[in-house]
Amino acid sequence: MNEMMQQFDKLVLTAVIAIPAIGGVLLMLFPRGAKHDDGHGHTHYSSDNALKWGALILSLITFVASLHLPAHFDYKVTGFQPKFAVDIPWIASPNIHYNLGVDGLSMWLVVMTTLLVPLSIISSWNSIHGRVKEFLVLMLFQEAAMIGVFLALDMFLFYVFWEATLIPMALLIGVYGHERRVYAAVKFFLYTMVASVFMLAAIIWLYIKTGSFDYLTIQNALLHSGDANLVAALPAAAPWLFLAFFIAFAVKVPLFPFHTWLPDAHVEAPTAGSILLAGVLLKMGTYGIMRFNVALFPEQARVHAPWIIALALIGIVYGALVALVQPNLKKLIAYSSVSHLGFVVLGIFSFNPAGADGAVYQMLNHGVSTGALFMLAGMLYDRRHTYEIKEFGGLATPMPAYAMIFLLITLSSIGLPLMNGFVGEFLILTGAFQAKGLYGMLATTGVIWSAGYMLWLYQRTFFGTIKVEANRGLADIDTRERLALAPLVALALIMGLASPYWMKAIDPAAKAINEAHTTRRSAPVTAEAR
Repeated sequence: MNEMMQQFDKLVLTAVIAIPAIGGVLLMLFPRGAKHDDGHGHTHYSSDNALKWGALILSLITFVASLHLPAHFDYKVTGFQPKFAVDIPWIASPNIHYNLGVDGLSMWLVVMTTLLVPLSIISSWNSIHGRVKEFLVLMLFQEAAMIGVFLALDMFLFYVFWEATLIPMALLIGVYGHERRVYAAVKFFLYTMVASVFMLAAIIWLYIKTGSFDYLTIQNALLHSGDANLVAALPAAAPWLFLAFFIAFAVKVPLFPFHTWLPDAHVEAPTAGSILLAGVLLKMGTYGIMRFNVALFPEQARVHAPWIIALALIGIVYGALVALVQPNLKKLIAYSSVSHLGFVVLGIFSFNPAGADGAVYQMLNHGVSTGALFMLAGMLYDRRHTYEIKEFGGLATPMPAYAMIFLLITLSSIGLPLMNGFVGEFLILTGAFQAKGLYGMLATTGVIWSAGYMLWLYQRTFFGTIKVEANRGLADIDTRERLALAPLVALALIMGLASPYWMKAIDPAAKAINEAHTTRRSAPVTAEAR
């Protein structure tokens, strides 16, 4: 049994990428069956239900496989887990490897990704009309690419996965979105693709100077500067390398003022697209900042921290204030993401353990809470076909279960004590006050505004009398919808009450990145650290 587990240890990272990727190919090859029209201008095929079940089962298998990571994670190892490491030569010239690894920073992000995909499929079960097969294929390809971003330790491979996430998401928005879907998809694609070109230039420069795409090899070279050519070139190049990576990641977060693509993308995206966009894709940006900007260029991170923190603080307050006046439910949630991710960036650049721990934990919290909010918004849209808040009101009467779940997620989002959001925000604010009192004071106003716009949203949506006649006969959420929401509601509660379970892996990884700012390690990182 132990030998089998050891063998699976070496396969699990490949498995969580390969299952959805190969599954997507198999769904493409699956016959459509008989064609029929649903009477509303949408074309369906007899195989649609079978394809839905196939995609759901494949995504659930991926989720179960990902649970092997926390179940067998060695909490005594502070770096990448050697038992899970995969390093296979791929392209001899220019020395590209199929190199995967996982540590406390990436493990829970992988698990969160594999959880949100099946929940997205369940929540969209009856809301995708036409091209169901293509929708499910895109969902599985999207999952494989996102997981690859969190696991890749070869920089070329990382870039391939990074760019691969753009195509399925752009198609999900552009094909299955709402009225202005093409505009939103093109804007999303261009913003993120152009920004990532800067990262590609930085990766190529690092390869030329180090002869490797391996993350740990490059990290050793940058932090210990043993090569004379690198020593001579690095002082002039380091600021530009830092900025090249930062632009790519800041657009993805998105950090103010790079955020303008996000509201359009969220408003026009289908529910599943919004869940994955908020729950996973935005975290790729904050993950990249920690993994590349902070861990590879600690001195530059210190130099640039003041203006980055300024942008984060502006984003916290600006996002909250704009959310406060939004008439559109999805746009309100989108601007709340700008505010919440500003907290994450603030925690990262506080350069202390509390801020770093809080930043990583808040990435997970945001995925849970905001993913649930977009799921709830989609369920309401399925009934009313509008996101305009003025069209609601008094919904607690016809939809009591929906109102209760929305309340729990609202309290999670604003950081009520004993809920998941409180832990991350408390740690980030602690780190911000430790860094500089002014940072903490300004960030605290964002917490207050967050409570304001979320509670006001809840009041306008659920309290009062029903004024719009179409709301009187609304059906409450059914069993399928409750099943989709249940894991996220449970996590919102459990992560608030049992945060040490998640912190066991997060704290050592965040601490290792944070310590790069105070001292250079006495010995290079070796393969054993994987």
